[in-house]
Amino acid sequence: MRVFKLTILLLLALTSFKTIKEADRKPEWVKLFNGKDIRDWFVKIHHHEVGENFGNTFRAEDGIIKVRYDQYGDFNDQFGHLYYKVPYAYYHLKLEYRFVGELQKGAPEYTLRNSGVMFHSQDPRTMPKEQDWPISVEFQFLGGLGDGKPRPTGNMCSPGTKIIYEGKLDERHCINSTSKTYDGDQWVKAELIVLGDSLITHIINGDTVMKYSKPQIGGDVVNRYDPAIKQDGKLLKSGYIALQSEGQPIDFRNIELKDLSRK
Repeated sequence: MRVFKLTILLLLALTSFKTIKEADRKPEWVKLFNGKDIRDWFVKIHHHEVGENFGNTFRAEDGIIKVRYDQYGDFNDQFGHLYYKVPYAYYHLKLEYRFVGELQKGAPEYTLRNSGVMFHSQDPRTMPKEQDWPISVEFQFLGGLGDGKPRPTGNMCSPGTKIIYEGKLDERHCINSTSKTYDGDQWVKAELIVLGDSLITHIINGDTVMKYSKPQIGGDVVNRYDPAIKQDGKLLKSGYIALQSEGQPIDFRNIELKDLSRK
């Protein structure tokens, strides 16, 4: 009997040790893009239903997600987003991007060398066909225009949202980061650390360029949304991640995420 009890205690101790080790295990990086296709992602483009990848806007080629408009005519405000299949709340996202080619005919001038990643986004399946932007927060990417003027990247934009910035509610649609300007078609490394609704950090090429907190629904910019979804003042604690298409060809690669929710 004594041997039996000792065996049970040993097994319990080993089980507890294993549980503690699993709890202490560091979260691992997971590839959101497999380098081959976009089956784990789905599309919503303005003027089109969810799931319609109009003009093959988003395509996987050469280990890259490419945003292209060679099958478009006039751009016609067909702003689009490619959403990863599940929402997240606490995470560290990293990717690389580069601007390529020319602005599509008919695209607004402000979209020149302009794109980004939307996060804490509403489910695109709740967006009417004619809603132009998802209610979300944008980790905005801008490319230099080669004119010697500063044009920071890793900025914050807020379609249908607001944030707390430098200790107060800031209702500006876009707020510039402290990043350098990146001209040409060079790859730029971007990281986004999201801790629910408490703290959000933007990192460009290893430099922290912006921090803010308490993203919440409010403000303008988004049009023709479902009023039941736009609950002004509601804190955004989680949501979908999406790559943006707004008229400027761009490439994305090495898209990885570390889920921080357990930690």
